[in-house]
Amino acid sequence: MKSPTYIYLFLTLCSFSAYAQETSSQIQFETTTLDYGTIENGSNGERVFSFKNTGNADLIIKDVKSSCGCTIPKKPDGPIAPGEGSEIVVRYDTKRTGPFRKTITITTNQESNPIIALKIKGTVLPAQ
Repeated sequence: MKSPTYIYLFLTLCSFSAYAQETSSQIQFETTTLDYGTIENGSNGERVFSFKNTGNADLIIKDVKSSCGCTIPKKPDGPIAPGEGSEIVVRYDTKRTGPFRKTITITTNQESNPIIALKIKGTVLPAQ
């Protein structure tokens, strides 16, 4: 009669899997939309999206893309350790007059929701 042995082995394996700790990275932004407001033509178009890795594994920003050539995003170099923070720097060309709404797409190594959309918006006044 070997069935008690199999049951004991099965229960032992289940208990190990119940105690296994999941490891994953998790990005948390302070805000996902930056409003430039109304700004002067040719003024400083650089803004920062700050974030923190709230997971328990290294966070890697794989790619950062803009919806047009007038917005240049820069991703951090290297992985972000658990509990650490970093930033995505975005530079908008403020010589383009009028209202704007742009999207910056972030691709990460986090398992759930690896692609995040960040937004910038505002209005650039005509040159004086």
